[in-house]
Amino acid sequence: MIHALILNKKLMLIALVSVSTILYGVDYYLLGNLRDLTVGFLSNFAFLPVYIIIVTLMIEQVLKERERQTIMRKLNMVIGVFFSEVGNRLFKELSAYVIACDTLKGHLLVAGAWKEPEYRSALEYLRKSDLKIDSSLCDKNHLKDFMVSKRSFLVGLLENQNLLEHEEFTDLLWSVFHLVEELEARESFENMPASDIEHLNGDIKRVFGHLAFQWVMYMQHLKQDYPYLFSLAVRLNPMIDDPDPVVY
Repeated sequence: MIHALILNKKLMLIALVSVSTILYGVDYYLLGNLRDLTVGFLSNFAFLPVYIIIVTLMIEQVLKERERQTIMRKLNMVIGVFFSEVGNRLFKELSAYVIACDTLKGHLLVAGAWKEPEYRSALEYLRKSDLKIDSSLCDKNHLKDFMVSKRSFLVGLLENQNLLEHEEFTDLLWSVFHLVEELEARESFENMPASDIEHLNGDIKRVFGHLAFQWVMYMQHLKQDYPYLFSLAVRLNPMIDDPDPVVY
């Protein structure tokens, strides 16, 4: 295999030199001026380092972009696993903590007909909206049991070195993991002081904000690259009150 590659490189080098020699020979045959031919050769030779630099930079840029796309494909697989295992259910669970959630749901009812403007509008809404969270009337024990049961899974995601390439998703994981620790640290949610309720509200708001933003981005990714997965994700949208996987 290695010998074949070396042989191919040698043949390519010989072919390129031969083509160059033939072209200069044709040039000399047509013009018949060795002096002009020599000057042209030296001029081209003088610019050779510049050509090499330009070609090298272009190749390097292409390779970097290809590497970035490969990493992003792997990251999107990890993100997909996260939403399947934790994210979708957590998104639905936490939506119950959002005051006036119906307005939020109206902006996140992703449909198959959505295009770039709709996704951009949804993301802009999430950036600008100041969500209000009220955890005082919700069953925090139910949320605690679910999130604690997913601790090992979340720890496994945090150990994935590729996630360092996706800062926003890493922020989401850290915020989720912090909420797990906050809930697990409390043996009871009875008779919580207002200051503690407000603290949990802030933690939930942080998780929900990151989660909503990444969910919209993930749905857009599925729409572009995996239409069959996108179809199911639309039918099981956590923002739908009664999602139905059946295709009608």
